[in-house]
Formats: sequence, C-alpha cells, structure tokens
Amino acid sequence: MSQRHRTSEVQMPPKQELKAHAHSERQRIQMELNQVAQEVSAGLDPEDLHEPGTAWKPLHHHDADVAKEKVAKQRKRNRRHWKTKMWKRRTKMRQEKAEAFRLAGEN
Repeated sequence: MSQRHRTSEVQMPPKQELKAHAHSERQRIQMELNQVAQEVSAGLDPEDLHEPGTAWKPLHHHDADVAKEKVAKQRKRNRRHWKTKMWKRRTKMRQEKAEAFRLAGEN
C-alpha cells in the first residue's frame, strides 16, 4: 500500500543504501570542518582558509529547478484524502437534512 504512488519504471535504491550514502556524506562534511578547525587551531588565519559553507552542499539543495519540481510533487502528494472526518460530518448533515425534508414533505 505504501508504494502505490511509485512508478514501476524507476527502481528505488534499497533503504540501507540510501542511509549509507547519507551517512558518508555527513561524515565527509564533518571531516572537512574538522580539518578547517585544526588548521585554525594551528595558527593559520581564518580568512586564508576555505571554509565549506552553503555552496558546499550537494547540488540538489540549491538547484532552483529541482526545488520547483519537488514542490510540485509534494503538492500532488499532499492532496487530502477524500474520506476525512469533515467529509463524514458533511455527509451525515446532508443525510439528516434530506431526511428532514422527506419527513416535512410527507406531512
């Protein structure tokens, strides 16, 4: 049931592989930041160092076209399910109203 929105054309990588990739990316960033901190501690001037900042993030984090596509996909994905509590309450109210008109018409 959880995969009903996924297409069969695109094969998703295993969750374990995705976690490993994310972990290695975080580890790489951490190592770079530690290296910068060690160089500053050693006495180098902080202005002379290249500090990994926002531009150092992977491309999908700041690519405008990718971001627009993600937002469009989320809008499609976040459509409310048709059978919500409000839907149930409105249906019940319509049924009661129809029943009241039916009874009033018979009298």
